[in-house]
Amino acid sequence: MASTQNQPFFHKINQMSFGFVGLGLIGSSIAKALRSTFPDCRIIAFNRSEKPRLLALADKVADIAVDMVNSVFQECDYIFLCTPVEYNEAYLKALKSVIKPSCIITDVGSVKTNIHKAVIAEGMEENFIGGHPMAGSEKTGYENSSAQLCENAFYAITPTSLSSAEKVSEYRAIVESIGAIPIILDYRTHDYSVAAISHLPHIIAAQLVNLVRDNDSGTQIMKQMAAGGFKDITRIASSSPEMWEQICMTNSENIASLLDKYIDYLQSAKKMLIEKNGGGINELFQKSRVYRNSFNDGGIGLIRKEFLIYLDIADEAGAIGEIAVKLADAGINIKNIGIVHNREFEGGVLKIIFYDETTYLSAEKLLKAEGYTVYKR
Repeated sequence: MASTQNQPFFHKINQMSFGFVGLGLIGSSIAKALRSTFPDCRIIAFNRSEKPRLLALADKVADIAVDMVNSVFQECDYIFLCTPVEYNEAYLKALKSVIKPSCIITDVGSVKTNIHKAVIAEGMEENFIGGHPMAGSEKTGYENSSAQLCENAFYAITPTSLSSAEKVSEYRAIVESIGAIPIILDYRTHDYSVAAISHLPHIIAAQLVNLVRDNDSGTQIMKQMAAGGFKDITRIASSSPEMWEQICMTNSENIASLLDKYIDYLQSAKKMLIEKNGGGINELFQKSRVYRNSFNDGGIGLIRKEFLIYLDIADEAGAIGEIAVKLADAGINIKNIGIVHNREFEGGVLKIIFYDETTYLSAEKLLKAEGYTVYKR
């Protein structure tokens, strides 16, 4: 979280009112982060189902929790739309007649074009700045939200043509205050970029899994041997079908355009293979290797990072249990643990996956101290 050294800014935001329409994972996490950073701010929350409202009140995250969007939101300085895309537009219209002139409405959707078009249609450009926190979890709902969810994650900010520089600057500072890394860009650029780095990869991963499913032998030898690189690049194929249907339908033009280009790249690789063009294949891997190695691994991106380690263990009874007990005794939670059968591209026979970076680093330190050889990914 940000420090409170900038006292004028801290005092101003600490006296603000924030509204949240939807108390799912993202909305609740941002609300918790604001409460942690600005303890005296006022938070008003709406959620259709009762349980998240009661939890937010019990945790003192929300000062007021209601079951409908109404005039209670008129005091808000900022309102976060945190419901599925198809509902956000309806809530935007409901808020139009409620908000005060200085209020800024934002959202947390992974696609920005639809909401920006709705804002333009409603004549609300002065009161809207789009937002997209590039963080999340395979777990959902208020119960799994965390004030730290957005820490070190990129947070896209997409102003409208009528957003004031003062409000954009203020919103940026609020994003920074909850530990996120703001990136200000046009909403069209945002949608084209996330189509390339998130949306298209999910389609590719899903179809690669389907390729194996549909072309495996009767004894499923491909599935049996699948491990290492295949599991890594297809991990995101396990994502929610409902969520990704929605995303693909709201950003379909950008995804289709980039898919055409990707098909051209695959056709080029196919041509090299047919022509036995080893030099071309070498250059293909060399160019991708150099560019991939230039990526910054410090921030949290759209495709959630896995915190995993590999280590060598003796093939003897109780070896895995011994490690699990050592980690449990140290208060380190394991997300998954198992033997790696296909080690063609991996070091270490045991693979352990952790929920977050803190437990991942603690486990690495503990296991090394216990004399295990640890291979980080």
